[in-house]
Amino acid sequence: MKIGKVLTDLRNKKHLTQDQMADLLGVKRPRYNAWENDISKPDIEMIKKIAEIHKVSVDSLLGNDVFGETIPTWATTKDKVDFRKMLEEDGDLMFDGIPLNEDDKQRIMDVLTGLFWEAKKMNKRKGTQE
Repeated sequence: MKIGKVLTDLRNKKHLTQDQMADLLGVKRPRYNAWENDISKPDIEMIKKIAEIHKVSVDSLLGNDVFGETIPTWATTKDKVDFRKMLEEDGDLMFDGIPLNEDDKQRIMDVLTGLFWEAKKMNKRKGTQE
């Protein structure tokens, strides 16, 4: 997931405008807007400040932590690519033809995250037993 989307999602969860977020960070709105649109990236000190404001880990802002679940240390680069592809596929999540709200989507993503890493771990164990 790109950092811009993460920043936008976090800001929206706090019901803040880009102007308000820029003020909290001590930057101008165009600069903050460029981060949300992946035109440029904030430096590490700014990432720390953003993480503090949103009460999230720096890892989550950098994509090393997805939906609160830290990527396992045993995960290979291919595993991480597979996981990101799974999460980034577009399309509405629906149940009985009705789009799910953000809270329900988050619950489903949390479950999928856990299932994905458990399945990867089981596959790796099978591979070492053969």
